[in-house]
Amino acid sequence: MIDLYYWPTPNGHKISVFLEEAGIPYSIKPVDIGAGEQFKPEFLAFSPNNRMPAIIDHAPDDGGEKISVFESGAILVYLAEKSGKFLSDDIRQRKLTLEWLFWQVGGFGPMLGQNHHFTRYAPAPIPYAIDRYQRETNRLYGVLDKHLEGREFIAGQYSIADMACYPWAVAHDWHHVDLDGFPNVQRWHDAIRQRPAVIKAYALGEQYKRKTEMTPEMKKILFGNTDAKNP
Repeated sequence: MIDLYYWPTPNGHKISVFLEEAGIPYSIKPVDIGAGEQFKPEFLAFSPNNRMPAIIDHAPDDGGEKISVFESGAILVYLAEKSGKFLSDDIRQRKLTLEWLFWQVGGFGPMLGQNHHFTRYAPAPIPYAIDRYQRETNRLYGVLDKHLEGREFIAGQYSIADMACYPWAVAHDWHHVDLDGFPNVQRWHDAIRQRPAVIKAYALGEQYKRKTEMTPEMKKILFGNTDAKNP
């Protein structure tokens, strides 16, 4: 059994999608990031960067003590290796998958996250920041669109690279990106959106979504707290 410490954000969805696709039994342990639950000592004990998702595997393959993993990219690799799914043993296919997984965790996620912040959450508009991250967002969508030309999925076969990138592309409206301008991304996005496991993972996440706008106190917790010892 996998305990998934989760909130319905793009990074959280990466892991719930994988678990649904792989058919691995799991239990969701919600971490309400707007309420500051990511700063609780019991969570920090295995997720020291005070971020979700994180997992605890109660039945690791070596038969030993439970294993915890934090950071979404590391979790995807761990689960792929555990299950033998969505990460090829072929050296070239594996290399391509990992390249694009790291492209997402190093660029597509962080840059789009900054786009979210400065266009939706910053207390006052900062034109330079908005322009800088919008330009980078468009560049990254262009990189992905070019790569997907002639490919059904990012690494050819459906893989953890797709599961990493898709939840960020879902928020393309937040990025002020019209997918009509990126037809290969649009085709890829629509194909993944229709997968039964993806539909189920996102439906499960709906029960944790907030029904109201983020309050100033939530913003303070999410964006102003840099000291895990002082939430």
